[in-house]
Amino acid sequence: MDSTARITTPQVLQLQGVCKSFNLGQPNEIEILHHIDLTLERGEFCGVMGPSGSGKSTLLNIIGLLDRPTQGQLAIGGEETTGLDDHALTRLRGHAIGFVFQHHHLLNAFSAQENVMMPLLGAAGFPNRQIAQRAAELLDKVGLSSFAHQAAGSLSGGQQQRVAVARALAMNPALLLADEPTGNLDSKSADTVFELLRRVSHEQGTTVLFVTHNPELASRCDKTIQVVDGRVI
Repeated sequence: MDSTARITTPQVLQLQGVCKSFNLGQPNEIEILHHIDLTLERGEFCGVMGPSGSGKSTLLNIIGLLDRPTQGQLAIGGEETTGLDDHALTRLRGHAIGFVFQHHHLLNAFSAQENVMMPLLGAAGFPNRQIAQRAAELLDKVGLSSFAHQAAGSLSGGQQQRVAVARALAMNPALLLADEPTGNLDSKSADTVFELLRRVSHEQGTTVLFVTHNPELASRCDKTIQVVDGRVI
């Protein structure tokens, strides 16, 4: 596929000829990603597998607009991003992309509801009734209404990760990036979080990119891609 072609289709995610190199122009320059093509439609649930060092994290950083490709094009919701400045990338990332990581990154001293409110506060600038109501609704969606006012640090690992999922959904993103979200959980909690993400994808039409080392979970995704030596198989 010609990596110079403009992306005009409105898929939720489209990568076209994406490459990523580090130490550009130096003797130790190395290309980590090699001409990645990937398209995800609305509501698609895609598993990502691959050995450590294969380029998965680099790929997720680029898709999450945390890093820029060296070459190629990336579109989110039909908006081509490689020409955007840092301010525009931050705006798009905040409104179009949700993140769930292996570690929940919650503020332990704050309540579950306050943690879910954080992205909304960043957008609004101050708390209000609508923000609190939105956070309460999301906690209800992940089955944690009764824990809304409990300190996040007092929750179990599985409960904390469900709060993290609710927080990731606060801005109603079109794309959810889940980077090993079940990696630190026991099998029962891992299954609960996985099924929660599946339900969100199905009910809300959220596109999910789910990175995992668990082949059983990967087999339950709509489709699975393998990242090997910086190439998508």
